[in-house]
Amino acid sequence: MLSLKNIIPPLCSLSVPRLLLSTAALPKEDKIKIGKYVISYIKVGNGDHKIFCAPGALGTKWTDFKPQLEGFKHDKFTLIAWDPPGYGQSYPPERQFTDGFLENDADVAHEFMKVLEIPKYSIMGFSDGGITSLILAAKYPQTVNKLVVWGANSFILPSEQEAYNKIKDVNKWSKRTSEAMIEVYGKARFANYWANWVEAMDEICKTKNGNVCADLLKNIKCPTYILYGEKDPLVDKVHVSHLHTQIDGSRIHLYPEGKHQIHLRYADDFNKRVQEFLLQ
Repeated sequence: MLSLKNIIPPLCSLSVPRLLLSTAALPKEDKIKIGKYVISYIKVGNGDHKIFCAPGALGTKWTDFKPQLEGFKHDKFTLIAWDPPGYGQSYPPERQFTDGFLENDADVAHEFMKVLEIPKYSIMGFSDGGITSLILAAKYPQTVNKLVVWGANSFILPSEQEAYNKIKDVNKWSKRTSEAMIEVYGKARFANYWANWVEAMDEICKTKNGNVCADLLKNIKCPTYILYGEKDPLVDKVHVSHLHTQIDGSRIHLYPEGKHQIHLRYADDFNKRVQEFLLQ
């Protein structure tokens, strides 16, 4: 049973139509050089509230944030979504899966937003992008307005490490999920990237006792919203209570039937809740 201090109450109405934006009206993607990386990104909207969007493992701005890029109120928000170094169109160079690759992403993201001349912004981070977001908010608190994370963890449980290794072979993935990744990376690079990702998690468990960023959570000072699907097969529910207790003043929303990709499965509800939090 989770002991939660600040669970957000249910919304009165969930029937909120998504604010659709046609593909033709979307700004074109751009690229910018940050150190040794060439980062592909897209900026959507013209609102005063700037949001940096961080995708999950092997994810891209479009695979992981399409409903948010299309569904957020563009007069209130400006969303900046990137392909992390080595992912999607931020390639080459190859993705380097060291035991500190997520902290490297956070440092590159900080420089990325500086080059875009956006000194203050909120962050939305999913899965690995949620970890990147936690690190970014902890290391550079002066730049972060508010933080929203889901499917994120600050350490790795032995049971999670075991689960990762069970799906290390991408041939065991569902056809639908595999095809989406193959479309981005090709079959060989997809298989190689995922195997390297699992091995990086193994290395973190071996050399850091599973600590991804748990020691940094105390440095997060911004208002934080943690969302979680209670049937998430990849991230144990213990991470929700841990993040909540370690990040002062954080709040939670749970999706009882949700799995890992709650922002895609419950996009309208997710978008409404997150926008309300960011505008408070």
